This record gives sequence, C-alpha cells and structure tokens, in this order.
Amino acid sequence: MAPQSITAGPSGSVDPILIDMQIDTELDTDHPAISSPLVSVVILTYNAIETVQQCLPSVVASTYPNIQILLADNASDDGTCDWVASTYPNIEIIRHSTNLLFCAGNNRAVDHATGDYIVLLNNDVEVEPGWLEPLVARLLNQPEIGAVQPKLLQFQDRTLFEYAGGAGGHLDRFGYPFTRGRLFFEMEKDTGQYDDDVELFWASGAALCIRRSLYLKLGGLDERFEMHMEEIDLCWRLQRLGYSIQSVSASRVFHIGGASLPQGSPRKTYLNYRNNILTLYKNLTPQDWLKIFPARVLLDGIGFLRLLLLFKPREAFAVLRAYGSAHVMKASMKSERPLRTEKSILPHYSRSIVLDYFVRGHRRFSDLPESAFRKSTKSIN
Repeated sequence: MAPQSITAGPSGSVDPILIDMQIDTELDTDHPAISSPLVSVVILTYNAIETVQQCLPSVVASTYPNIQILLADNASDDGTCDWVASTYPNIEIIRHSTNLLFCAGNNRAVDHATGDYIVLLNNDVEVEPGWLEPLVARLLNQPEIGAVQPKLLQFQDRTLFEYAGGAGGHLDRFGYPFTRGRLFFEMEKDTGQYDDDVELFWASGAALCIRRSLYLKLGGLDERFEMHMEEIDLCWRLQRLGYSIQSVSASRVFHIGGASLPQGSPRKTYLNYRNNILTLYKNLTPQDWLKIFPARVLLDGIGFLRLLLLFKPREAFAVLRAYGSAHVMKASMKSERPLRTEKSILPHYSRSIVLDYFVRGHRRFSDLPESAFRKSTKSIN
C-alpha cells in the first residue's frame, strides 16, 4: 500500500480516504476487511525472549479482525526470532543487523507496515483481547484526532496506573512531563477516576496508536533522540500540524516497565534531560523558548543539587552532560523550529508541576487546579 499523505489538517479539507472509511463503516458492516481497517502493530525487542514469550501471546489473541503484527528485532542473540518464527509463523519478523535503539528501530519497522493505523507497542506490554477496537473506532470516527493511547496499568499490580503513560500525558509550562494517574513517582490506584476520555498533550510510546499517513508525514520518531521522550516530541509535532491526541479508557493494557533502562540509571537520566530540552527547543517558537529556558535551567539546577544531596553523583553529572549534548545538538534542529510568526502550541499545564508537587503538596493529578490547564481535563465525549 502506498503511503497516504494528508494535504490539510482538520481546519481545512479532510483526507478523502478517511471519509471513505467512515462511509464504508456505516454502509457495509458485513465486510470486516472494510469496516475494520488494517492495523499494523509494531513490537520492538532486544534480548528479551522471556518478556516476549510472556506478552506476545496476548497480542496474537487480539479479537480485532484485521491486524498485522510485526516483530522488529534489534539484533538479539537470545533466540527471540527463532522462537517467534516457530511459534507464530504469521508474524512478520524484521531483523535489524545492529541494535538501532527505540527510535530508529521502530522507524525501520514502520517501513514494512501496511496498515491504515500504526500501533507502537512495547515488548513488555500485555493487552486485553478487545484492546484495539476502541482505539480504531476513535480514530475512524474523528478525523481531527491524530493519535490515541489506551489506559496503561501496572503489570504486577493491575489496580495501579503505570509510570510510562497512566491515563495519558501532559507537560507543565517548563516542559516537565506527568500523566493522569502519576505525578513524579507517585502512582495512583485506578478507581475509574480517569475513565472520562480527554484531550492529551502526549500519548505514551509504550502503546501509541497513530494514523500511518501522519507518522510518515512527520518522518516518524526523531532518531537523534535514540530513546526516551521521543513520543512527546512526536505528539507535539502532530499538534503543530493541527491534530489532537486523546485518551481511550475503554482500552486497557498492562506494562511491566523498566525493560530498557531502570529508574536511577545515569544513562536514563542523561537521555531524559537531554531529549526533554531538545523537545522544547524544537517545538517552541523562538520567543517562547527564550521565556521558558532560563527558568528551566534554574529548576534543573535545583534538581542537580538534590541529586548530589541524595548521594547520587553519577545521576547528577548526567544532568550536566545532558545540557552539554543538547547545546551541541540544537544546531541540527534549528531549521525544524516553528517560525516566530507561527501560532505557539504551548504545554497544556500553565503552572510548574515541580512546585505543585514538592512545595504545594499535590500528589494526585486530580489535585491540580482545572483552571491551570489550557485544554479542559473534563470529558470530551
């Protein structure tokens, strides 16, 4: 299938392909191949055969009738590909010759995808049988939405939200990420408090469903990021095209988490800080960058001192290295920044989540004032 381009966002003309899909859904429900557009689920893995053996069967058991599963292997030497080939011969295996890490590994795999929609799914995510249907229905019925995410819960304790995505992501005014259900390391119990579907600022890369045409138009994940924060950058660029991101609570998945880099890893600290700074630089207008960056340096400086006081010198100096690398890398991204004359797409939360959490004592997403959000956190349905 040739890549489909979108020539105008939702404020202009709508992609006729999407209109055709909606008409087909309404008029020809007896033909699943038409009413259920093809979805390509891309699962990237590296030396994680036990995790794949644990989680992949749930994806294969999905009830969605029109699914293409692609396993992209980053040059594993643990027999993952052989096991998948013998156990699930219908799964397409993409064997990378080297470890391409998360961004490039997924992008190369998407080159082989033929679905109308792409799902980037971590190899350590278990899904429920009917997880795909609500995601596809939302995108099919609302062409102004570019990407959606399911509710992410912990694999080990399924009553708790998961760190990587919760019920959908936001950024504060200085670029710090948080989710519905998780502020910093405070994970909430899921009692249905975030079952209303809302507009998000970012969807978790652990389970991200996006229109393939838009993924290709945006050039996929930014491979300079390697891994971490890349989905926030992708979702920000998606909004700059005029599309929105939404949560779909009717879809639930369960994430083991920490499979790539564990919490407390200096490498993870380095990538998180570096890529977060680069995300701000790439997507803020120059004037907004100049307003926000000095305050961000101050806050990160406090974070650096906190890590030193906690006797975590390797993590602390990873913050300094991140700033040095980001400064060097900014030059390659200058041409991708929005123009001064463009409308600013700012993070939804207009306050500092750092101050709200550590000074004001807000421990739950629901503690945050609704008035501080530029987009409503109330149900859109």
